[in-house]
Amino acid sequence: MTTTEGQELAAWARMLADGTRATVCLALLDGRAWTATELAELAGVSRPTISEHLNLLVEGGLLSEVRQGRHRYVELAGPETAQLLEGLSALAPRRTEIATSLKSASRRDAFARARTCYDHLAGRLGIAVIDTMTERGLLDWSDGLALTPDGTRWLEELGIAVKTGRGRPLVRPCLDVTERRPHLAGAVGSALCRHALDQGWVRRIPGGRALKVTGSLTELGLSVGLVRELASRV
Repeated sequence: MTTTEGQELAAWARMLADGTRATVCLALLDGRAWTATELAELAGVSRPTISEHLNLLVEGGLLSEVRQGRHRYVELAGPETAQLLEGLSALAPRRTEIATSLKSASRRDAFARARTCYDHLAGRLGIAVIDTMTERGLLDWSDGLALTPDGTRWLEELGIAVKTGRGRPLVRPCLDVTERRPHLAGAVGSALCRHALDQGWVRRIPGGRALKVTGSLTELGLSVGLVRELASRV
């Protein structure tokens, strides 16, 4: 490691050393593309101000720009960026959030219960999925994290197609920001989340990354009691 490399890393890290830019990046962990107007409203800043922040994040490689006609959208540059953000969030000191209303308490609890982390499942639901797959021998932790042959057959039986490519690992642990334990990321984690959404086992709750769970999630081998608990809440 040279002095120059250290300076380059510090300059890159300064991109996140701003409340508005950090808020933007965390919002984009929902895996979707946002407009500058939407992000300005979320961050409580003007359109010119958010444009300056977005340009910096795009130039720094944290965000990618998507053009559709005259419209400009931004999204996270990829799963590696999402992993970085979720990991930093999980390691950062967290103050206990005090709910000032029933609505804010419900929103906080829903976020911790089940949500997306970029394109995979997180929260208590995400932890339950990775724990269940481990207990059933579908995942092996003896030398890092790997999908077992039984895991491959299980995915095929469920009709879950795993998209690989671009150097993305098949499975990867991702430190969960609320549970402080790893949930399942990688191509398999993405495929499971996509399948759960397509099948209606979970649905997005408007206004954030939280998910509403249905009883159908027992298809993934989760205990009936756990699924009932997760599905009984809004």
